[in-house]
Amino acid sequence: MSHIHGVDRAQSSMFPALVDDYVGENNPVRFIDAYVDSLKLDQLGFARAEAKATGRPPYSPSDMLKLYVYGYLNKLRSSRLLEQLTHRNIEVMWLLRKLQPDFKTIADFRKDNTQALKKVCREFTLLCKKLNLFGREFVGIDGSKFSAVNHDSRTYTKKKLQRLIKEINEKIETYFSQLDSADTRDSTVRMRETHSLQEHIAHLQEHKAELEKLQKTLTDSGETQISLTDPDSRLMTTGKHGNDVCYNVQIAVDAKHKLIVAHDVTNEANDLHQLEPMARAAKEMLEVERLDVTADKGYYNETQIAQCEQQDISCYIPEQEKSQNKALGLHTDRDFRYDATHDSYLCPAQEQLTYSFEMIKGNKQIRVYESTACKRCVLRSQCTRSRNNGRRIYRWVHEEVIEIMRERMMRDSRKARMRKELVEHPFAIIKHWMNHGYFLMRGMNKVATEVSLSVLVYNMKRVLNILGVSTLIAALRAMAAKGLSFLFPLAQRRIYFVIRILSQGSSSSVA
Repeated sequence: MSHIHGVDRAQSSMFPALVDDYVGENNPVRFIDAYVDSLKLDQLGFARAEAKATGRPPYSPSDMLKLYVYGYLNKLRSSRLLEQLTHRNIEVMWLLRKLQPDFKTIADFRKDNTQALKKVCREFTLLCKKLNLFGREFVGIDGSKFSAVNHDSRTYTKKKLQRLIKEINEKIETYFSQLDSADTRDSTVRMRETHSLQEHIAHLQEHKAELEKLQKTLTDSGETQISLTDPDSRLMTTGKHGNDVCYNVQIAVDAKHKLIVAHDVTNEANDLHQLEPMARAAKEMLEVERLDVTADKGYYNETQIAQCEQQDISCYIPEQEKSQNKALGLHTDRDFRYDATHDSYLCPAQEQLTYSFEMIKGNKQIRVYESTACKRCVLRSQCTRSRNNGRRIYRWVHEEVIEIMRERMMRDSRKARMRKELVEHPFAIIKHWMNHGYFLMRGMNKVATEVSLSVLVYNMKRVLNILGVSTLIAALRAMAAKGLSFLFPLAQRRIYFVIRILSQGSSSSVA
């Protein structure tokens, strides 16, 4: 039995005459084309949106944007790989009408239109809101580390600089001792060894001067570390790889279809200061009066939680266990019940701890509660490690906010458990399926542009799976026929009713 054979390369074949015949009606590339054509690129701030009357004609930003959206949607972000697509990918040939810009032109477009590309992502998020794809009630917030264009060997901390300088000094001392011992040897060998050692010493002294300069720069700036390749990146602890030079990408995900409603990027190594900004951005995008948000323990910041509550944002965040008494088998603050009527605490021995004084602790105003009964209490050894003073309870002046959140989570623990299925799904798609877990550009502004493109194509992929290509294209054409802008809210109805209403009297416009 023979193998399956292909056709003869010299055989004539009747291929379709039109490039359009190679792209099916439900191909996502058709939606990319329709969506970019629906945008007003000059208003979004794209360079060369209006071609000048003189000089060499530029490529249209519309075509370049279509190429980038297609590339990011298909795991290709490099300008050189995108250039290759224009020569051999039939979908890209259809999308760009056989234009073939070089990689430098492609790379410059992304570099020169950072703010405009961020606005394109926002426009698509607004489109999702108009199509009623957001539940607008419950949002999950999380962060993930994305590798920067900066190796950890090019990042220095104060301790690392001190260690390297110390090692250089030790090597220099070793070389000097070798120079002294070389004096006792033959003159020819001594000259050769002396010259080699002097070169090593000069090189080490030069490297030491560079490190001392970095040390001074680090001290003057007040920063804890400095990166040479990408100055905005920072050395961070990651889940699997230990330490890596990264950026911290933040997202807020709506619960209805796991679409990202807000995103940001920071070089802070932890999430302690990201809760309120992300929750506020999500609330503003969704345009709701109140919102429920959930996040993990890394976001547990009492001040940020209070700021959210002031803006009608209800938080579901597990508390961090900060007490050392629990590990020692002693009573923790949770074993003391607060009595709001008398402004006092009831301890496990049924004694009252009353308000004593206020203090500033951790940049927060703290009320301190004490009791004179601790000296004669039989449970003293199970309650405090202090030999001179009794047990003290430290209460933040806005502690009622945390107590309300604690009661809320006890009533509805399901929302806190939903966090993983909300926020880990988008990060898994972006980092592993799309292979966007590392950046190609340097600097906070350019990195933020890359994040916006990743969020754009993630949301686009989700929406295409939910509604389909033909439905989305019909919605875009119906909105264009009615002259609707993405900047204005639309009544919250299902997409099918939206299209039906907008299509009345414009059936000829909706092909």
